[in-house]
Amino acid sequence: MERLQKVIAQAGVTSRRKAEQLIVEGRVSVNGQIVRELGVKVNANKDDIEVNGVPIDREQPVYFLLYKPAGVISSVSDDKGRKVVTDFIEAEERIFPVGRLDYDTSGLILLTNDGEFANLLMHPRHTIDKVYVAKIKGVPTREQLKQLKDGIRLEDGKTAPAKVKVLSVNKKNQTSIVQLTIHEGRNRQVRRMFEALGYQVMKLKREQYGFLDLTGLTPGEFRPLKPIEVKHFREIAVTQKS
Repeated sequence: MERLQKVIAQAGVTSRRKAEQLIVEGRVSVNGQIVRELGVKVNANKDDIEVNGVPIDREQPVYFLLYKPAGVISSVSDDKGRKVVTDFIEAEERIFPVGRLDYDTSGLILLTNDGEFANLLMHPRHTIDKVYVAKIKGVPTREQLKQLKDGIRLEDGKTAPAKVKVLSVNKKNQTSIVQLTIHEGRNRQVRRMFEALGYQVMKLKREQYGFLDLTGLTPGEFRPLKPIEVKHFREIAVTQKS
């Protein structure tokens, strides 16, 4: 027996928090009876559960790691007909990306049908490191690198402290390869941080998400997460808080 909101989240309908709101609003029924109390436990395999009058699908939770190529949308569909991340994974389940990577950014992205898991990883209070490698036009100064480490003031507020490492510099072409580790997930954050210092990002790749990396994968390839990896993510999301 599991809590009703957890079963709804695992079915990929919405996050656990939003599922709780739906329950309180009387939009969830179990075996034909409206349920408004939180904490009700159900049998996910036997009880008939409906959200807004629609039966939930009892999908087993699945978890994938995809090496997203540049030029791909971090969504399940695109009204302009462009490739989306779900195009690369043949899954019977209704999977969706955990967070997003910009259209022009490549690298590691997770996909799942587990709404609770996705919400846990994306919650702002959970400080899961994300490692990016950027090729920028120009060579940042020590003072500018310190600014990145201390936090850059953007239009939506100052960024949290980051880890910064210059991997290489091409003085002839005046370009640099810089590794940046952050735990926030603001829209186009890495690009905006460099742009705030006057540097154009020519290429951007997310190489790590928490303890996961892209070892053994090429752009467009994916692999399922191991159960121990899913368990470890749940553990670090709970223990690492900003």
